[in-house]
Amino acid sequence: MQAGKKFGITPYGTEAMHVLRAEKGFIIVGQETDGSMTPDDLGMSWIVSAKKPDFVGKRSLARSDTVREGRKQLVGLLTEDPKEVLEEGAHVVETVLDKPPMPMLGHVTSSYYSPNAGRSIALAVLKGGRSLVGKTLSVPMADRIIKVTVTEPVFFDSKGERANG
Repeated sequence: MQAGKKFGITPYGTEAMHVLRAEKGFIIVGQETDGSMTPDDLGMSWIVSAKKPDFVGKRSLARSDTVREGRKQLVGLLTEDPKEVLEEGAHVVETVLDKPPMPMLGHVTSSYYSPNAGRSIALAVLKGGRSLVGKTLSVPMADRIIKVTVTEPVFFDSKGERANG
């Protein structure tokens, strides 16, 4: 602390780090992903080289299941009430029925209050997620139904202008 004092350095905790990475739409492997997710599901197709004739895993990316429509994809969620933070693991549905079971589109993977966005933010994986951007969906809880809008998964500095600031 003393060595960094003249530079205005302050300590931070892991929770702050989690909020900052979620604001940028950065994933945590095992939290936003499972063993079935592909780079395309995460909006990261750019990470797979189109120039290489072959690489480990190439065949898996071309399988019928990994290229089918309706796969779960990473998206952002904004609650109707900007102060309400979703529960991680909560189910996201299109239509709320009188009683369970309800067809689930996916689930909330990360959820925080973002000081930079001035509101709650959440990441989720939803079936056909990118096609749902702009749509209002529901998160049924035991005591209420929370309305959410599907967004792109980047909530802060989406153009990356601050990345090398």
